[in-house]
Amino acid sequence: MQAVYIIWLRQLKRYLRSKSRIVGSLGQPLLFLVALGFGLGPVFQKAGGGNYLDFLAPGIISMGILFTALFSGIEIIWDRQFGFLKEMMVAPVSRLQIMVGRTLGGATVAVIQGIIVFLLAFLVGFRPEYLTAWTFLLALVFMFLIAVLFTALGTAIASQLDDMQGFQLIMNFVVMPLFFLSGALFPLNGLPSGIALVVKIDPLSYGVDGLRHALTGVAQFGFGTDLAVLALITAALLGLGTYLFSKTQI
Repeated sequence: MQAVYIIWLRQLKRYLRSKSRIVGSLGQPLLFLVALGFGLGPVFQKAGGGNYLDFLAPGIISMGILFTALFSGIEIIWDRQFGFLKEMMVAPVSRLQIMVGRTLGGATVAVIQGIIVFLLAFLVGFRPEYLTAWTFLLALVFMFLIAVLFTALGTAIASQLDDMQGFQLIMNFVVMPLFFLSGALFPLNGLPSGIALVVKIDPLSYGVDGLRHALTGVAQFGFGTDLAVLALITAALLGLGTYLFSKTQI
């Protein structure tokens, strides 16, 4: 467990030292909150949807976590190119511990990013009526599950690649469909059957729905379904990521 802690702490320190990374990763969520929240807010309200910013904020918080978690996998490629990954692999530590440490480190960073976006949403005007100490803790649970799920996915993909450009291309191909088809920006009621099916397959849909339920009391799938599906997919991807990482060539 000491190895897991050391790897986790290393990733956290790397994130906290990179001030430009912290500030730069907040630009897109803030743009979405302001541009969409105020731009589409009147239309959403006239359509009977209520306050669009309250609906949008959980989706944008999930977006901040998604992007940070998936792109944490690029650190594996970086460490491989500079030789640090080889040092870890030849150390008397199991690859499972290395994988767990990296996943928990990336997930912790992603949750911190999500909390920062949550605070930004408050500054913009997000006022969840159902927010209590209990619902905030529940929101943190969903943030953590989203973060672990997509950190494991990013690690699994990065462990099979050798160059950063290829990783970024694949991530852009994965990230945008995951985000736009998760219900983060629009309600899931009345969708065409094809789109509705894709939404149900998208694991981020359950994260967004669970987070929205915790913060605003509105849910499409239900709390139990959101939690169960996220937990199952997270466990599956952790297993897949561990297997692929164990096969990583150094």
